[in-house]
Amino acid sequence: MSLPINQETGKPINRMNWKILSSEYLSNHQYFTARKDVCEMPDGTIVPAYFVVEMPESTCAMALTENNEVILVKQYRHPIETDTLELPGGFVDKDETPEMAIARELEEETGYRFAEFHYLGRTAANPGVLNNFTTLYLATGGKKNGEQKLDHNEEIEIKLFPLEEVRKMLMNNEIVQAMHSTCMFYGFSKLDEIKKPPVT
Repeated sequence: MSLPINQETGKPINRMNWKILSSEYLSNHQYFTARKDVCEMPDGTIVPAYFVVEMPESTCAMALTENNEVILVKQYRHPIETDTLELPGGFVDKDETPEMAIARELEEETGYRFAEFHYLGRTAANPGVLNNFTTLYLATGGKKNGEQKLDHNEEIEIKLFPLEEVRKMLMNNEIVQAMHSTCMFYGFSKLDEIKKPPVT
């Protein structure tokens, strides 16, 4: 059963919340802030040090061209020291909704614009450490609109794959980014739902 959502913060309302007694920031970066909390559990137990990594909300999309090809991006991921095939996506800016952010990210990373965005859900990558959520979409009807507009430290190759080939890649554990594989599972489920003939 899913938890109710606080409409102001967008975070789940939990009846088992710990009380934060104090917080100490250990690092402060635009995309990476780490803090140490001293907490009190509902039964009175004190947790003397719980470490939290604060990150902005992110978003990604299983993006289909108007020819029903899936757009994957190939890039080097330094923390795991390997190239990966991933979905396009990125962080949500302060003045954006997740849907605005994914439309922007898709155009920046791929040069494509999309006719429709289907909301697939909202997931937390590692809630034991990270405090952010990722909003997932299926984007359809993609048309090439221009060239990539990448950040100075981004090097992204665009790869187009047939739908069924991507489904096989997913089932063969070739998509290692956990949020992206989750998005794909939901995306294929949504596509199967869309393809079903209406009940008469």
